[in-house]
Amino acid sequence: MDFNLSEDHKMLSDTLRRFLADKCSVEERNKVAYAAPYHSAEAWAGLAELGTLSAFLSEDEGGFGGTAEDAMVVFEELGRALCVEPMLGALMGLRLLAAFGRSELTEAVASGAARCALAVYEPHVACDLSYIEASARKEGDAWALSGRKSAVYGAPGADHVLIVAKTAEGLGLFLAEKPALIAAAAVDGGGIADIVLDGLAVDCLSTDARAQIEDALDLGRIALCAEAVGAMAVLIDMTVDYLKQRKQFGRAIATFQALQHRVVDMVVELEQCRSITIAAAAGYGTPDQARLVSMAKNLIGRMGTKIAEEAIQMHGGIGMTWEYPGSHYAKRLVMIDHQLGDRADHALRMVRLKPVEAA
Repeated sequence: MDFNLSEDHKMLSDTLRRFLADKCSVEERNKVAYAAPYHSAEAWAGLAELGTLSAFLSEDEGGFGGTAEDAMVVFEELGRALCVEPMLGALMGLRLLAAFGRSELTEAVASGAARCALAVYEPHVACDLSYIEASARKEGDAWALSGRKSAVYGAPGADHVLIVAKTAEGLGLFLAEKPALIAAAAVDGGGIADIVLDGLAVDCLSTDARAQIEDALDLGRIALCAEAVGAMAVLIDMTVDYLKQRKQFGRAIATFQALQHRVVDMVVELEQCRSITIAAAAGYGTPDQARLVSMAKNLIGRMGTKIAEEAIQMHGGIGMTWEYPGSHYAKRLVMIDHQLGDRADHALRMVRLKPVEAA
């Protein structure tokens, strides 16, 4: 397996890093992350103008990427910058809109003219979509939904929300235009929302879309793993810089062997997380996709939390203050574990999966 970025991916990574450093500093991020609309319209427009959203679509779909590796490159840079823009919902929504031939909407979302989000989970639903209770019923030529969706990432301000609900054929996928939301800021910033589906009128994209929904969720999980890798790398660098500056007993605490060993452990854990994320991206679209993605999400959940805790402990009190960027990186790493299924959910998912037969 080649762990090196291609020339195109290097260019995408470098371009994004420069843009995010200029437009999405941690200070600016914290100003917009906790109040409606929970992101920066200027930064979103800039990301769309750069073609970042088009990287989530293949050339046949009007983009220039469309692979899991493309999403991985983009989200690692978003993680490094602690970017709060609602890219996760856009990624999963674009993949589903493209899968069901809604080219006019994919073009609008990719260009930044519209925004989309994906509503899958409910208060009692984690990885296993069999527990979804929201239902769809056909009323003449129209469809209406009943139930509730929770923690819909990027829904505040979205023009289109894709909603998963049960039908007679399986799990259907439906499109709603600006449904009423119960919006709030997530603990680590960014907009989420609950949606009460009380006879909500929708457009039916498919009455049995479980395979496509699972694929979109797995791609979102790979993206979150890559985001965590980017955030871990920055937090470790910040910790090392702090250890070099902080002095105790007349010398920098970076010279203390016990702390050096802890930093080495953090770096090893980071490289393990990077490797499993690359493996999950390489396995996307193969029979082992679900297992590799859940392995990655489980490891990222455990190691992300551990690195966050280690960084705070080695910083001391300053590591928990609002003013210090490291605290926000640590909080984001902890919360990534809980998005699209936490470490325990994915351990259980791996238990449920059937072994892949050897070729």
